[in-house]
Amino acid sequence: MSTTPVLSLAPVVLPTPDRAVDLQLRISAPTSGNELPVVLLSHGQGPSNHLSSLNGYAPLVNYWAAHGFVVIQPTHLSSRTLNLPSGDPEAPLYQRSRAVDMSRILDRLDEIEGAVPSLRGRLDRDRIAVAGHSMGGHTASLLLGARYTDPHSGTEVDVAEPRISAGVLLAAPGRGGDAVTEFVAENHPFFLSADFSAMTTPALVVAGDKDASTHLTVRGPDWHTDPYFLAPGRKTLLTLFDAEHGLGGVSGYDVAETTDENLDRVAAVQRLTWAYLRSELYPGEGAWQVACEELAAVPDPLGRVEAKEVDTPPARR
Repeated sequence: MSTTPVLSLAPVVLPTPDRAVDLQLRISAPTSGNELPVVLLSHGQGPSNHLSSLNGYAPLVNYWAAHGFVVIQPTHLSSRTLNLPSGDPEAPLYQRSRAVDMSRILDRLDEIEGAVPSLRGRLDRDRIAVAGHSMGGHTASLLLGARYTDPHSGTEVDVAEPRISAGVLLAAPGRGGDAVTEFVAENHPFFLSADFSAMTTPALVVAGDKDASTHLTVRGPDWHTDPYFLAPGRKTLLTLFDAEHGLGGVSGYDVAETTDENLDRVAAVQRLTWAYLRSELYPGEGAWQVACEELAAVPDPLGRVEAKEVDTPPARR
């Protein structure tokens, strides 16, 4: 598969007076090509100081951009790089603000093109996807239609973004209620009301079958498959064998927090996520089918894929 050299520029700063700090972005794009689809990438909340910002997820960003996507990464207010005071009601995870960041980006694509002159006129604004890892997966799920109840106001939070056509949820959180740990219920109560019943936008859910996430859930690795089983509409599940929360190392190259480092697993995530988004944004494109066939063709596959159709009702979990 041919690749294209990648241009990456950061920080691109969008003045945002109604936000605690201005919105900072990294823009990564192929150096050639026009009508380029866009992927908004939401970082997670790992222990590293800088991966949870616009500086993370290079293995995915570089691959997607080298294969024709423009990748836009914000630094959310939850990032350790900002070290914001804890007085905000949404601190420390800024769950709603994270999703709002993505809608701001889509509102201001003209400014982004102006800040990156080599991109001017090259974006396909009708082909937009979102991806996120861990807490970033929660952000992506909200943009795809998932909801929760604000524990302070008691109102339902609906920040679905109709301009987004597809999503990829990487090791994303599952349902709330009795599925979360006591620590999560006490410290991050918005997780208790997680609701996938309106998450209708097509999505690929990527989960590791060894991702127990015991600090978050009492259900074990199956918790991360909830966005697939509990959401309606066309959904696809990629289960990675022996994968833990880092999915082989997607958050960065050679990072210490990856407990399951595996270059082949990362390569599979790169290839399959790209192929899924390519085929979703370009109906009739065969990249996804080819990638799935390649995954299954080897004697010892790295994972398995399953899918459900539009009219399949959500399962009870």
